[in-house]
Amino acid sequence: MKILITGGAGFIGSNVADMLIAKKHDLVIIDNLSSGFEYNVNKEAKLIKADITDFDKIEKIFNEEKPEIIYHFAAQIDVRKSVSDPIFDAKTNIMATLNLIKLSNDFKIKKFIFSSTGGAIYGDTDDRPTKEEHSEWPLSPYGIAKLATDKFLNFYYEIFGLKYVSLRYGNVYGPRQNPYGEAGVVAIFLNKMLKNEQPIINGDGKQTRDYTYIDDVAKANILALEHMDKIGIYNVGTSIEISVNDLFTEINKNFGGKFKEMHGPAKLGEQKTSCLNYEKIKKDMGFEPEINFSEGIKKTYEWFKNL
Repeated sequence: MKILITGGAGFIGSNVADMLIAKKHDLVIIDNLSSGFEYNVNKEAKLIKADITDFDKIEKIFNEEKPEIIYHFAAQIDVRKSVSDPIFDAKTNIMATLNLIKLSNDFKIKKFIFSSTGGAIYGDTDDRPTKEEHSEWPLSPYGIAKLATDKFLNFYYEIFGLKYVSLRYGNVYGPRQNPYGEAGVVAIFLNKMLKNEQPIINGDGKQTRDYTYIDDVAKANILALEHMDKIGIYNVGTSIEISVNDLFTEINKNFGGKFKEMHGPAKLGEQKTSCLNYEKIKKDMGFEPEINFSEGIKKTYEWFKNL
C-alpha cells in the first residue's frame, strides 16, 4: 500500500518505516528534521522535507502522493516544553494534527494510525497497570493535546467513518532515540555515561514508568495496519513499573557499575507513576512485548556505543 508517515526521520517513525518497507509497502515520509535525522530514513522511502504546520504544503503532498494509509508520528515531543510554551505545543500537536485528520477524511484515507501516549494522558493513578477505560487527567499540555487528538479521531470515525487506531505508548526507548533534549531518559543517561559524564536523577528517583522497547512498539504499529477492522484506542506497554533509580542501576551495569547514583532537584509537575495494561491489544491484535528490560537496555547500550 501507499503509506504516508509524518515524522518518519525520528526515533519511532523511522523504526516503523523500516518494518513497513520490509513488508514491501510504498513509503512517503514527511519530516522537518527538527528532531529527526535524514540518516534514519530508509533509502527505499521517499523523503519530503516539510513541516506539518505548513497546511498548504501538506495538502499539496496529499494531492500529489495520494496515500492510502497515514501514520502520524510528527510532534512536539518535549513534555516540559509543552508546560513552558503551551501555545507552541498546541500549534503542532493539536492544530497541525487536526489538519492531517481532516485531509485524511477529505482524501478518503483507509486508516489513520496515531502515535499517542499513555502516562501523559492518564496522569498519576492508583489503578495500575492502567486500562484504556480509565479516566483521563493529563498533567501537561502535551498530554492534553494527545487526548484531544484521540477525541477528534473518534469524532471523524463516528460522523464520517474515518478508520483509526490511536496507540498509547509507555516510555519508549531503544536505538535512534535522540539524547539531546529533555525527553528520553534512557538515551540521555547513556549519552552522558558514554562521554564519562555523571547523569543526574531528578528528585528521589522513585518515579516509575513503563519502559517499552522500540521493536515492540514498532510491531504494535504494524499490527494496527494488519488488523484493518480494529478501531479505537490501544495501550502499548509491558505492564511493568520500573523506577528511575532501577533504570540507572540497570544502565550502570553496562559500565561495570562505575557511576554513583546522584540526585538533583525534582522537576516541577513531573508525573510520579505510569504503567499500562496491554490486554486489549493482546486480545484484539495478538500483541505481546518480547524484549525484556535488561535485554532492551543492553541492546540500546550497544547501539549508542557503536555510534
